[in-house]
Amino acid sequence: MNELYPGTVVNYLDAGFPLFNGYPLTPHLSHNDGKKIDIALFYIDKQSGKPSNHTPSPIGYGVYEEPLSNEINQPFICQQNGNWQYGFLQNLVSQNKKSDFTFDEERTRSVCNYFTSDSSIEKIFIEPHLKTRLKLSSNKVRYHGCGAVRHDDHIHIQVY
Repeated sequence: MNELYPGTVVNYLDAGFPLFNGYPLTPHLSHNDGKKIDIALFYIDKQSGKPSNHTPSPIGYGVYEEPLSNEINQPFICQQNGNWQYGFLQNLVSQNKKSDFTFDEERTRSVCNYFTSDSSIEKIFIEPHLKTRLKLSSNKVRYHGCGAVRHDDHIHIQVY
């Protein structure tokens, strides 16, 4: 990423380590075997107009890149079906800096394409609206289901 976009830092959020005896770092139910990592989405600082290495969330999670009006609104569908946990972090994480950033589609697409080209990567989870918006066509890029949490604030990567 730094070769393509000098100065870019790839921020990881949860490197999939078990806390003890296979118990994952909350709220991740599947991050218990050292084979999963979450990567922060990329953003542009609205004030400077330049790529940023920061996110609108103080923890990297909980500030979502919402579906556009012409995109599948899977978060709404999941919440309507009773999956209360799907977007619960939005209620816990400050949204104060959301308006300071714009989603950086170019760098986010590039990092996703890099990971899909790596043979050690088994799958990538991202919300369906972002998969469509970023034009990600690899069969490694999948939807994780309503039983998990939203993946439009980060990218989940799993190795074999």
